[in-house]
Amino acid sequence: MFFRPRTKPGSDNSAAVDDLQDVGRRSLIRMIFATTGLTLGVFCVLQFMAGNYPLASFELVAAGVLLWGAWRIVRVRHLLPWIYLYLLPTFSFLLYIIVIPNASKTAFVWIYSIPVLSYLLLGRKRGSLLSLPFVIGACLLYLYTYPIQRDAKSLIDLGNAVFCGVIILVFVHLYEARRAAAYQQLRHMARTDALTGVASRGSFQQSLEQSIREAQRSHAKLVLVVLDVDHFKAVNDQYGHDAGDQALRHICNSLSQRLRATDTLGRLGGEEFGLLLRNTDGQGAEPLVESLRTQLCSQPLRYGDENIALSATFGLAEWPVDGGTAEQLYRCADRRLYRGKELGRNRLVGRHSAEAEHRAD
Repeated sequence: MFFRPRTKPGSDNSAAVDDLQDVGRRSLIRMIFATTGLTLGVFCVLQFMAGNYPLASFELVAAGVLLWGAWRIVRVRHLLPWIYLYLLPTFSFLLYIIVIPNASKTAFVWIYSIPVLSYLLLGRKRGSLLSLPFVIGACLLYLYTYPIQRDAKSLIDLGNAVFCGVIILVFVHLYEARRAAAYQQLRHMARTDALTGVASRGSFQQSLEQSIREAQRSHAKLVLVVLDVDHFKAVNDQYGHDAGDQALRHICNSLSQRLRATDTLGRLGGEEFGLLLRNTDGQGAEPLVESLRTQLCSQPLRYGDENIALSATFGLAEWPVDGGTAEQLYRCADRRLYRGKELGRNRLVGRHSAEAEHRAD
């Protein structure tokens, strides 16, 4: 973590949400692998008893592979290939049992599991693309193998099978759509500060670390700015916490007006914020940050009948000149932020401004 000790520790909630979903998917896949393996084991015994030795042997091997996969799945890095390696042979086998000689007509009911498994394991888009061809193929194979008679009883049986399948397909599609929307909303909440609407602390840290990795590959410049609102406690004490909340939102709105689409603004905690300025160096960033500082001073918060003057102190650090890691950059920007407070607040301190001050002394 690159945040200084005085800041309350926190976690990257967005990453936690992603990790939780990954753990859930692995548990689900493990359960499906194990359940399918045990089911095939039971059918393997039944096929041996019925004298279908080739099919029984195949089911025995498949059951062993699935049980091994259930044990191994918790340690694999990429889940998607494992999901397809399970679904494609399984769905193909479900189609095959429709046409094998002396197969039970009731074996067709396993086709209803195709959309359920597809949507659960692959999501709405991939699940629909995979399940639809198999479901259509299963219907055609069934009609070819068991031609429907045009009497009332046969048509009722066909209607029950078709409508049940359609209802299952529609249900899982709607369920997955709502689940995906709920997950995206939860992920957005984890990545966004609830009060100000800017990036959360964990999300900002993740963006900084990712930007450093990208800058290392492309040799691009990167600037981290840390700012602290001046005398924020006095605003809370004099006007109340509602005014303090509005002041933080006002500051974020003011800063966002001048930032580029590639820049990131995040709340690091309390009245402290971070700016991530990509594809620029310290010399190019200082005029921008100075304009942000002066704009903030020139736009007081209108609170009822009062104009609340606001200002902030900025500390600037450039990658890789001032540090090669997120922690080193933050410590450098933090030192310069404190230097700005010692000099009277409401100022920017960066490498170039610090050098100019040193020459003046």
